[in-house]
Amino acid sequence: MPPTGIVKYHVKLSFDVDGLVEKADIIGAIFGQTEGLLGPEMNLNELQKVSKVGRIEVNTTASSTQTKGDALLPMSTDINTAALIAAAIESIDKVGPFVAHFKLEAIDDVRSAKKKEIVDRAKDIVQKWSTKTISEGDEMLKDVSEGGGGKLTTFGREKLACGSGVFDSPWIILVEGRADVINLLRAGYDNALGIEGARIDESIKELCNSKSKVVAFLDGDRAGGFILKELKALVNVDVVHRAPEGVEVEELTPIQIVEILKDTAEDMKKETVKPKLQDPKDESIANIAKKVYPDLNESLEAVALNEDLGELFKVPVSEVVGKLSPGSGIKYLVLDGIITQRLIDAAKQAGIECVIGHRMANLKSADGMVLKTFTELGIA
Repeated sequence: MPPTGIVKYHVKLSFDVDGLVEKADIIGAIFGQTEGLLGPEMNLNELQKVSKVGRIEVNTTASSTQTKGDALLPMSTDINTAALIAAAIESIDKVGPFVAHFKLEAIDDVRSAKKKEIVDRAKDIVQKWSTKTISEGDEMLKDVSEGGGGKLTTFGREKLACGSGVFDSPWIILVEGRADVINLLRAGYDNALGIEGARIDESIKELCNSKSKVVAFLDGDRAGGFILKELKALVNVDVVHRAPEGVEVEELTPIQIVEILKDTAEDMKKETVKPKLQDPKDESIANIAKKVYPDLNESLEAVALNEDLGELFKVPVSEVVGKLSPGSGIKYLVLDGIITQRLIDAAKQAGIECVIGHRMANLKSADGMVLKTFTELGIA
């Protein structure tokens, strides 16, 4: 560890992988598949920067078809944080394209040679965290469900991870696994299905055949290429998208995902949305949107306007819900982002009459508000 960090605990884990991988693949899986699960302040990269986690040591032993080994994380955090990170690493189920299993063996207190080993890892972690209101990981999944307009669910007898929009969306996005599905939900796409190594059964084929378009969105590594080849042999894939070279879909930011999928999404919108003539009210709203669109587009910000079209505030889209309150005088809310149910609920409480954005999530209710997209208004 850097000289400023004092090691308190050694987190020791064992692993087995159903395939041949190298040390770098194990370390990459530990960093990549735990990133974002516990909030940005608990990302291993951030903990290393502040000397809370040292250099991860990995030992591997390979047979003809399997890789086994152990990993050691030196940590200077408190025991609760060490246990939470250990549990996150245990949730890793893939290294590259191969099924993997991680198991916590011990958390040793290196400051005291006589300190007892952790006797019951599961009971210890559950007891420490079940008494808390809700973990940040659960809070994040709640935000994903509300913010993206869809929920994380499962499909088929294999209980493959998918977004709730998979069942009624006219198109489907096939991704490699659960983490990819969650990342697409963050970006507002609730029609992704994790194929988990291309184990395609008849129910998945029937689902794909019922869609007007099947899109494959895969990692930008060698394994992604193999999976694409297998996938094309089993399902009629209309469009193929890949993450940048060496990058996994689960590592992409929401902005990167929207940028990669935007042309396909626009094509689907043209196929499924029938054009309609604008009425005078739409023209009035379009004129309002045109005034703010040039400065707002690609800014990831939201602007609130009063009845006289005076600007009340401009904030990042991620902060706009917290700025909405009754009596604020907001009549129009224009944002460079997605209109979600969570936003609609907050806007209704604030007395807002009209919300304009780039696109809408699957909304349960608009509560009588006027909702428009820049495309509908002929601006974008």
